[in-house]
Amino acid sequence: MPAPERIPPRSVTPHELLALGELTVRGRVREASNAVLYCTVAHEGVSAACVYKPVAGERPLWDFPDGTLAQREVAAYELSEAMGWGLIPPTVLRDGPYGEGMCQLWIEGPDEEQAVGAELLALVEGEEPGPGWKAVGFAEVGEDRTALLVHADDVRLRRLAVLDAVINNGDRKGGHLLPAADGRLYAIDHGVTFNADDKLRTLLWGWAGEPLTEEALEALRRLSADLAEGCPLAARLAELITPVEIEALRERVADLLRTGRHREPSGQWPAIPWPPV
Repeated sequence: MPAPERIPPRSVTPHELLALGELTVRGRVREASNAVLYCTVAHEGVSAACVYKPVAGERPLWDFPDGTLAQREVAAYELSEAMGWGLIPPTVLRDGPYGEGMCQLWIEGPDEEQAVGAELLALVEGEEPGPGWKAVGFAEVGEDRTALLVHADDVRLRRLAVLDAVINNGDRKGGHLLPAADGRLYAIDHGVTFNADDKLRTLLWGWAGEPLTEEALEALRRLSADLAEGCPLAARLAELITPVEIEALRERVADLLRTGRHREPSGQWPAIPWPPV
């Protein structure tokens, strides 16, 4: 008799691993303002490191409903995926040792050799950025001195600037940018997003007022269609943010398509987060 055909083991997707795996707390990220727990997650013989942010560990904010930051992190991931850029690590909403919370794949940074030349932000002397850099603004560096804050003229950062304008990110700091060992760029910490009021605060103003790339416009057109009433993305977002916030999201996408340009500071809200890193 012929040997029975061997069925290869089914691969576990990152989403399945995070959503279904056994979550074990290993430590706490103490620099964070809310409870951020470093964990491992294991499912069907596959394991990975991850971050778990329980809703119970969120600090109340005056301009966001209590207990909604985890959902906003997941909504930001859904938007990143819908735009096709994969800028946010896989993120799910799930139950855990301290109740419901956000669970996100841990991203390992590059080693020292890979990190050389991978800088994304810098403070430089003079009034103009050098080749390959975009100016953000002047910053106090002590002893009555100022320096020019710049970020890299990098396609990955440019995509992120568009995504932040879409999700209305109120806190894009330098420490939220994670160059991975494989050369990709990831962004984290998206709890203060999707407010119906304009809250955009970011270090990525270098393209402010410039025309959007055709790639960005095409991603925005797809997103606009996906946000229509009755579409799967709109239904998924309805589980995570409010109807008013979804309508404001649609309006932001429509405004970017109408102007065809990167957002500029509104002047009604501090444009750069503090501290910036």
